[in-house]
Amino acid sequence: MEHRSLPLVAGLIAALTLPIAVRAADGDWQSRLDKATALQAEAKAVQKEADKAFQEKSEACLAKFLVNACRNDARREHLERTQVARRLDNDGKAIEREVRKEQFAARAAERDAEARQRETDLQRREAETTAGREADEARIAAVQAKKAQQAIEGERRKAAAEEAHRRKVAAHEAKLAEKKLKAERKAAAAAAQADPNGKQP
Repeated sequence: MEHRSLPLVAGLIAALTLPIAVRAADGDWQSRLDKATALQAEAKAVQKEADKAFQEKSEACLAKFLVNACRNDARREHLERTQVARRLDNDGKAIEREVRKEQFAARAAERDAEARQRETDLQRREAETTAGREADEARIAAVQAKKAQQAIEGERRKAAAEEAHRRKVAAHEAKLAEKKLKAERKAAAAAAQADPNGKQP
């Protein structure tokens, strides 16, 4: 009867190990870790049952005529069950390693993505800072150029105003000098007419 249960256990192993690749793709780490834990627990239960059965059969063999043959059968059956338990345990550990590897890779990918995002953000901020600084410099240069142009125009207007004022003053002084000269001539003429010597101008 116990020999008939071995194909059922082997079938269970096949059923559990066949869809590992399918489960690996679904990304459901917790359910796969739970499955790994269940496989390892099943392995322990199978091993415990195999050890117990071996102990019982070994003791029962003492009452049989062919003790060594009985013990050899018990050992063989124990070995088969131990191998089943080891396969279950190895399958559980393989799933667990695979999940841990995927989790590690996912964390590494997330760190890489965050690093790339930080680098992109840094480059964007640097570009914005550079563009802002260049815009500020352009505005300052435009203001300075405008002020320089206004200063040049102001100096030109000032020079033109000073020249106009100088000409006006010069014209006024020339007019005054002419009036003064006329007045002097008039005065001289008047003085000459009043000269008792009777000189004519």
